[in-house]
Amino acid sequence: MSKSLLSCVKNRRLWTSFRKCVTTWSPVGAAFNAKPHKRLEAFEKNVGLFGLPELSSPAGFQVATKVALKNTQLLIKKVCTSAPGLETVTAFDQLSDSLCKVADLADFVKVAHPDPVYREAAEKTCIEIGTVVEKLNTNVELCNSLKNLLDRPDLVAQLDSDTRRVAELFMFDFEISGIHLDEKLRKEAVALHVKLLDLNNEFLVGSHMPNRIARSAIPEHLHLHFASTGSFVEIGGLHADSPDDLVREIAYRVYLYPNADLMECLEELLKCRYKLAKLVGYDSYAHRALKGTMAATPETVMSFLQLLTDKLSDRTAKDFGMMSDMKKKLNPRHSELMPWDHPFLSGVLRAERYNIEPSLYSPYFSLGACMDGLNILFSRLYGVSLMSEHPNAGEVWSDDVRKLAVVHETEGLLGYIYCDFFQRKDKPHQDCHFTIRGGRWCQETSQYQLPVVVLMLSLPHPTRSAPTLLSPGMMENLFHEMGHAMHSMLGRTRYQHVTGTRCATDFAEVPSILMEYFASDYRVVSQFARHYDTGQPLPESMVTRLCESKKVCGAADTQLQIFYAALDQIYHSKPQNLSTTELLKEMQQKFYGLPYTPNTAWQLRFSHLIGYGAKYYSYLMSRAVASMVWKQCFLQDPLNREMGERYRREMLAHGGAKEPMLMVEGMLQRRPTIEDFVEALVSELQPNFETFIMDSET
Repeated sequence: MSKSLLSCVKNRRLWTSFRKCVTTWSPVGAAFNAKPHKRLEAFEKNVGLFGLPELSSPAGFQVATKVALKNTQLLIKKVCTSAPGLETVTAFDQLSDSLCKVADLADFVKVAHPDPVYREAAEKTCIEIGTVVEKLNTNVELCNSLKNLLDRPDLVAQLDSDTRRVAELFMFDFEISGIHLDEKLRKEAVALHVKLLDLNNEFLVGSHMPNRIARSAIPEHLHLHFASTGSFVEIGGLHADSPDDLVREIAYRVYLYPNADLMECLEELLKCRYKLAKLVGYDSYAHRALKGTMAATPETVMSFLQLLTDKLSDRTAKDFGMMSDMKKKLNPRHSELMPWDHPFLSGVLRAERYNIEPSLYSPYFSLGACMDGLNILFSRLYGVSLMSEHPNAGEVWSDDVRKLAVVHETEGLLGYIYCDFFQRKDKPHQDCHFTIRGGRWCQETSQYQLPVVVLMLSLPHPTRSAPTLLSPGMMENLFHEMGHAMHSMLGRTRYQHVTGTRCATDFAEVPSILMEYFASDYRVVSQFARHYDTGQPLPESMVTRLCESKKVCGAADTQLQIFYAALDQIYHSKPQNLSTTELLKEMQQKFYGLPYTPNTAWQLRFSHLIGYGAKYYSYLMSRAVASMVWKQCFLQDPLNREMGERYRREMLAHGGAKEPMLMVEGMLQRRPTIEDFVEALVSELQPNFETFIMDSET
C-alpha cells in the first residue's frame, strides 16, 4: 500500500510541476496541453454535429439529404429558366454548395465517427448524393444552360476571370461524364462511371487486407512478430522497421503475394478508366486526369521524372552503396541489398550519423507548445490568431476534439478548425484534412459563408505526468496538415466550387509542404520548442542535426517516389499488352534499381491509385514548388509579414479559381520550367558542410 501511495504522490508531483509550466503558454497552447474532460451534457441542449441541429441524431442525415435534394430541384429549375449570364454560374455554385455541404460532412462522419450507427447513416447519404451528382453530370438541359453562356463570346467577355474559370470547370465536369455524346454512348459512359465506383471501392478495401500463411511455413522463433489466427500467421504490413532481416523478408514476400481476385479487379479498373477517357475524347486516362494541373500533360510528367532520375543517378547509386555496406556489416551472410532493406537501413544510417532519437526531442514538442508555435507563426505572417473555443453539447463526436476559431486582426472571424488529434478505437490511422463546408460569398444573405474543416491526426493521449508529446515526425505532420487548413481559411473565393484546397492536385500540396520548411527552421522552432517540465529551449544543434539527417539516403528515398509516380503514369497511359506485374517489373528496373522479387505484386498495395490515379507525381512537383517559394521568399526571414501577405495574396487567396502555374508565377515573379523543378529537388539533398564540422567536433 505504501508503495502505491508513494507512486501516486510522485506522479502528482510531476503533474503539478507540469501544470505550473503550462501557465507560460498562450491560451491556445494551454488549451491543447490541458487534459480533456468528459462533458456532462445531460442538461445541455444538443446542438448537433458541427452545430447543425438536424445532426443531433443519425436519422438527421436523411433530413439533411432531403433538404439538399429539394434545394437541388429548385436550383436546377432556376438555372434552366434564367437568361445566360453571371446568375447562371452563381446558381451552379449554389447547387454544388447545397450538395457538397451534406456530402463532404457525410464523407468525414462515415470514417471518423465512433458510433457505427452514425457511420452507416453517413455512408447511405454518400451513396444517395453520389448517385444524384452522377445524374446531374449527364443532365443535358442543365449542361445546355451553361453551354449557352460559354458559347456567347459577348457574354463571356462580361464575366470576371474567376467566374469564367468556374464556369469552365463546371463544363469540364460535364464533358468528362460524356454529356456531349449521343444517348447510346452517354449511357455507356454512365455505366462505366457506376462500374468504376464499385471497382474503386473493391480495390481500396482489398489493398488493405492482410495475407495469411501457414504457421509451419515460418520459423517458430519468428511467430511472435506476427498476428496468429489458428494454424495461420496473418501479415497486414511490411514490417519495414524491423531490425530482423528475415522478419522484413517474410513480411514483404507474404504481404505482397499476388491475390488473383484483386489482380483482376485492378486490371479491369485500369481498362475501364482508359475506355471512359477514350469515350469522352482523351488519348488516355492520364491525359484526362492532368487537364488543368501544373504539369498539364503526361508527357511533361514523364519528362520531369526522367530528368530527376538522371540528375539523381550518382547520388542514388552512392546511397544504395552505403546501404549495401551497412547490410554487409549487419548481416555478412545475406549481404545483397533487397527492396525490404531500404526503409530500415536508411533509418540506421541516419541514426548512426546524427543520433536522431525521437525520445530526445519529444519533451520539447508538447502538443500545446506546437500549437503555440503555429499561433505565433500565423500571427506574424498573416495577422491571424488561433482561438480555442468550448464546443457546445453534441457539436463534436468525441470529448477530446478541440475547436479553434481562426480570427484575423482586421477581417475578423475567418472560419473554424475542429482538431481531432487523438488515437481512438476504429479511428483511421492517418493524418488528413477534411473540408466540411467550403467558403463562398452568399448572395442570398449578403454574407461570406465561413469555411469549416477538420484536421485528423493519431497522436498519443496525455499521461498522468505529462501532456501529449510529439516526435519530430508528428510535429512536422501537424504543421503539414495545418498548411491545408490555412489554405482553406485564408482563401476568400467567391465560389465554393474552387474554395481552399479545391484546386489542382499538384498545387494542393504546396501550402502543406511549405509548412514543413517552417517546422524545420530554428528561427521558427525556437519560438515554441521548450521542455514541457523544465521550460528549457530546444538546442539549435539538435534542430540542425535533425534537418541534416533527412538528407541521408535522400536521393534513394526520392528515387523510390519517382518509381511509384512513373508506375502510376504507365498504368494510366495507353494499354501496352503487358500485365500490371510485368509493367511494375519494367518500371522498377528503369526507375528504382533494386531487384524485383518474384511472386510479389506491390501494385496491389498501391492504394493511392484510387484517389491519386495518374497524379502520384503531385507530391514531388508540389515539393519542388514549395522549395522554390521557401528559398526565394522565406529563407532570409521566415517570419516576414510582408512576404506572408504576398504569399496569401498570390497563392492562398485563390483556391482553385486561378490556374496553378499563374499563382506560382505570381509568387516567384517568373514562370518556372521543369528544369527549375528538378534543380530545386536536387539542391535539397546538398549536405550542409558546417554541420559535418560541428558533428566531427562533438
